[in-house]
Amino acid sequence: MAHLLDIVGQDAAVGYLQQALAGRRRPHAFIFAGPTGVGRRTTAEALAAALLCGQPTTKPNSGRLADLPDDAPLIQACGQCDDCRMTAVGSHMDLHHVYKELAAYHDDADVRNRVMQDLGIAVIRQFLIAPANQAPVRGRGKVFIVREADLMSAPAQNSLLKTLEEPPPGVTLILLCRRSELLLPTTLSRCAMVRFGPLPKEFVARTLAESGLDAAEAAFWASFTEGSLGRALRLSAEGMYAVKSDLVARLGALEIGGDEDLAEHLVKLTDKLAESAVTASRKSGVTLSKALATRQATGTLLSMIASVYRDALTVALGIDRPLGHADQADAIEAVAQRLTPTQLADVVEQLSAFEQMLWRNVNPKLVWDNAVITCASAAPLHV
Repeated sequence: MAHLLDIVGQDAAVGYLQQALAGRRRPHAFIFAGPTGVGRRTTAEALAAALLCGQPTTKPNSGRLADLPDDAPLIQACGQCDDCRMTAVGSHMDLHHVYKELAAYHDDADVRNRVMQDLGIAVIRQFLIAPANQAPVRGRGKVFIVREADLMSAPAQNSLLKTLEEPPPGVTLILLCRRSELLLPTTLSRCAMVRFGPLPKEFVARTLAESGLDAAEAAFWASFTEGSLGRALRLSAEGMYAVKSDLVARLGALEIGGDEDLAEHLVKLTDKLAESAVTASRKSGVTLSKALATRQATGTLLSMIASVYRDALTVALGIDRPLGHADQADAIEAVAQRLTPTQLADVVEQLSAFEQMLWRNVNPKLVWDNAVITCASAAPLHV
């Protein structure tokens, strides 16, 4: 179980939460906004542990958080009481995680059988609003952590407004989101905003290296994920560095006329990655649909390809900055020589457009057929 003072690289967020814990009028609803993999969920769970702990500890700041006075009290869970032990193993009856896949466990069969693209009103009513209005089992309050809160539908957010504005005593809500601007103004105005920034790339690379990755792979993931340690660890564990290395080599050898074999390879690779993601989700108890997994896998691969062309543009323009794919500089040089700087920039822009098309239900095979031609010649194709 992580403690609030274990959170690395988010001192501003932790400092705000410490002030909230020590204050007389603690907010009852928070929005944790920021990129994936930078500690939002870990911090939410650490805050929940502190709120539910039977014997929370307090010590003076003594310079730990630069924005707080040295004598400011720092509060966190004790880590020893029954509540902390239950929180650590995920069995605390008053800590609720709310996410869209809970639809599969809804009382209504119609809800269970739907493919959930958003976090809908049915899930919010049954798994948040209803239990929030029941007495806490342990008597210290209840904490609800809402994952992907920016996917909440408008009806779901509207149904939650009364709970946000006048929650039952002891209830705390923590909404996790990447893009807070997607939340309704009425939701935003009822929550305390806590922003999380990207972690320093040097810290991410060092942490990855300490976990056993070689320096080249650690440096790549730190750059590619833009400071998202959680995402870097996940992609590395999934064996995506080998996928990346093969993909960069193929792009370096790509000819102007394109490569049908590459398009077919990417179609099969996407399907394989999606199947693996679905299988992994089942083991974790949160079932991911094949369609969503396919979109996510395609998006990751498109982002990897775009990073190759951004590196090639850096080389072509003679810009003095580190390459994300420094371990495959020869392939990057080959791409830079094949296309002009304008064409390289066009490819990056077009790849971004292809990624957006995925969420409009465009067939992934059609995306890959066109993406390979674009990568080869910068042709301004449209699906």
